Amino acid sequence: MVSRSYSNLLDLATGAADQAPAPAALGALRRRLPRVVIDDSPASPSTPSPAPRPRTIVVANQLPIRSHRPASPEEPWTFDWDEDSLLRHLHHTSPPSMEFIYIGCLRDDIPQADQDAVAQALLDTHNCVPAFLPPDIAERYYHGFCKQHLWPLFHYMLPLSPDLGGRFDRSLWQAYVSANKIFADKVLEVINPDDDFVWVHDYHLMVLPTFLRKRFNRIKLGFFLHSPFPSSEIYKTLPVREELLRALLNSDLIGFHTFDYARHFLSCCGRMLGLSYESKRGHICLEYYGRTVSIKILPVGVHMEQLKTVLGLPETEAKVAELMEKYMGKGRVVMLGVDDMDIFKGISLKLLAMEELLRQHPEWRGKLVLVQVANPARGRGRDVAEVQAETYGMMRRINEVYGEPGYEPVVLIDEPLQFYERVAYYVIAEVCLVTAVRDGMNLIPYEYIVSRQGNETLDRMLRQGKPEEKKSMLVVSEFIGCSPSLSGAVRVNPWNIEAVADAMESALVLPESEKRLRHDKHFRYVSTHDVGYWANSFLQDLERTCKDHDKRRCWGIGFGLRFRVVSLDLSFKKLSLESILMAYRRAKTRAILLDYDGTLMPQAINKSPSAESVRILNSLCRDKNNEVYLCSGYDRRTLHEWFPCDNLGIAAEHGYFLRSKRDAEWQTCIAAADCSWKQIAEPVMCLYRETTDGSTIEDRETILVWNYEDADPDFGSCQAKELVDHLESVLANEPVSVKTTSHSVEVKPQGVSKGLVARRMLASMQERGQCPDFVLCIGDDKSDEDMFQLIATAACGDSLASKAEVFACTVGRKPSKAKYYLDDAAEVVRLMQGLSYVSEELALANHRDEDDDSSPDVWE
Repeated sequence: MVSRSYSNLLDLATGAADQAPAPAALGALRRRLPRVVIDDSPASPSTPSPAPRPRTIVVANQLPIRSHRPASPEEPWTFDWDEDSLLRHLHHTSPPSMEFIYIGCLRDDIPQADQDAVAQALLDTHNCVPAFLPPDIAERYYHGFCKQHLWPLFHYMLPLSPDLGGRFDRSLWQAYVSANKIFADKVLEVINPDDDFVWVHDYHLMVLPTFLRKRFNRIKLGFFLHSPFPSSEIYKTLPVREELLRALLNSDLIGFHTFDYARHFLSCCGRMLGLSYESKRGHICLEYYGRTVSIKILPVGVHMEQLKTVLGLPETEAKVAELMEKYMGKGRVVMLGVDDMDIFKGISLKLLAMEELLRQHPEWRGKLVLVQVANPARGRGRDVAEVQAETYGMMRRINEVYGEPGYEPVVLIDEPLQFYERVAYYVIAEVCLVTAVRDGMNLIPYEYIVSRQGNETLDRMLRQGKPEEKKSMLVVSEFIGCSPSLSGAVRVNPWNIEAVADAMESALVLPESEKRLRHDKHFRYVSTHDVGYWANSFLQDLERTCKDHDKRRCWGIGFGLRFRVVSLDLSFKKLSLESILMAYRRAKTRAILLDYDGTLMPQAINKSPSAESVRILNSLCRDKNNEVYLCSGYDRRTLHEWFPCDNLGIAAEHGYFLRSKRDAEWQTCIAAADCSWKQIAEPVMCLYRETTDGSTIEDRETILVWNYEDADPDFGSCQAKELVDHLESVLANEPVSVKTTSHSVEVKPQGVSKGLVARRMLASMQERGQCPDFVLCIGDDKSDEDMFQLIATAACGDSLASKAEVFACTVGRKPSKAKYYLDDAAEVVRLMQGLSYVSEELALANHRDEDDDSSPDVWE
């Protein structure tokens, strides 16, 4: 079997299978050719070829690899797995049939001369593809844009001054985009776009989906954000906010740890891109240019098997024995904190709470010890140095005031610990404190819970006797991702020092039975929602989201990071100007139904039609073969003034009022409506208008409209839902219906719809013996869907000619009951211009024919 890499295709095609191509040439060809699976084993008709294993390409900033620099230039680099890495856990917890390929950077700088050999070795031995970033790009990408801009902003730090995150630097953004492009090239080297799934991780690679979607429109692509996503008020301060949002929306599935993070992302999409979301069978979805982008909310878990293995190691047991002698042997009670040394982990606030606890409760002095493990910060800069200085200063002050010979209330461990050493501290700690002011997920509480569950050996060492006596207590910040899933923890606001001190004290004195109950509840959750559950659930949802990719037509539009893919059902096509003009020219009797606002006229403040729109309608109405109706929600007086067209049929207020010509009498599509219900509905709408800034009320003859187009989108949408419920309640006994549109709530008489207008129009033409052989129906919102459905039904009946050509077309709205679409009102106007020119051309030709017939025959 030849290697799965598509580079073998080049070898076979050139007859150079035994010759190794030059690295530079191979890299260039890999970028040009898609990866294919090649099997050179002899085919057997009786033995079917095995299906390819499911494969997921995992892309992250760093590979789950530890590299070891050679002792001399002649020796090769060596590598082993980083078993503490989350990405490595995916391999251990996924089904054996799943294959993973990892793409990312190495922690060490690899000399350029060694890069080809290192890349080949990692691919052969570890299924890893390293991304080698040029040093200048790597510095500006990671320590620049990621750590100086995105990471602080996503943790709610605004760049109010150069000291707080720094001003936006366009060159750092360009380096970020360049680095993401390098990652994209690495994915393109190994991907089989028809079969492989791609899973991108975290904020370092937020524009990567755009590069991949641009190359393969139907790529199966998931993205998971491991950091918080800030509220829209914070996020919208980022100058490249739309570029990042649009890039994420080029994914098929976007994952978040908590509902809050997902809610903030959806709010940003609504406020900045005008997108709305809905829940489909329990899944939150966004429609983005015909593509369905799903939102996944599921916190990551820990690797249970790894923790159990570490708990059983002899060195772990030895470390636990050492710590028990050091602390418990002296009658100490240990509270534990494990945090990175950065400004968001709240170490200083934790120390202040410890100080407050010792001040308020003298009985704990000499007995209570806070062990704070401070991991090295992942970033760097003056803020890290300030946190370190503040932490050491507080520790010294507390120990000087409340310490005594042989007792220090605060023990700070600032040297890197082995994982088994950290687990040993978990085992002996009565309480675990996580008081970060903002954190994405934080798995420390989960690791603590599993460690406190222990095993038989540790139980004997801790003198716990029966398994049901296991206990643990957590004091966690409200602002970390794992907080919602730990309902038995004591949740605190880390900024409230006194409240945190009280929570620490209550966690210590809580009855033992209560501690055991809370521990049992937490352990059941953590053990069933481990990293394997998280990964498998995400990949299953990704497969579900992508299952219809092959059943849709896709094409890309837009330039640069504004690129997106339009994805439509195979039967849903863009209306071709050429084809409809040909059908229009062939037709003898034509029926044309047009919506107005959003169709002939773009959504704007000035709603009156342009002179060109009136000219086009006049031209179409002068054609004796045409029956033209304009359907609108506006009142009849306004439409009468706007459209001085003699032969134009108008349906006002969604079809309640009808007239076939300008000099005809207005008719009603249903029996005259009693509008006394307005006395009930209008006060309700006035209440919502007063409480929703930017909303207005439009009072038409038979319709009341509450419009919130200029209100806050989130608040307006929320108020609209409440208003619908309120109106349906108070109008339950009235003959009206309450409808919602994109930015309004309408109350109108029951039985009124644009579909009824279409039915009456076709019935009227049939009575006159004019069954149309050409039907054009165009609209842009939900109210027009009734027209589309009626036209589709009529095509199967006898109200149309036997070979009628029907064109039901939606404007912008996708999907729709219409079979055709146009992108915007400008395209509708161009289409109508084309139709009017054909009518004028045909009229001129007929006029010439008539002149020829009436002229004397010179040969007589």
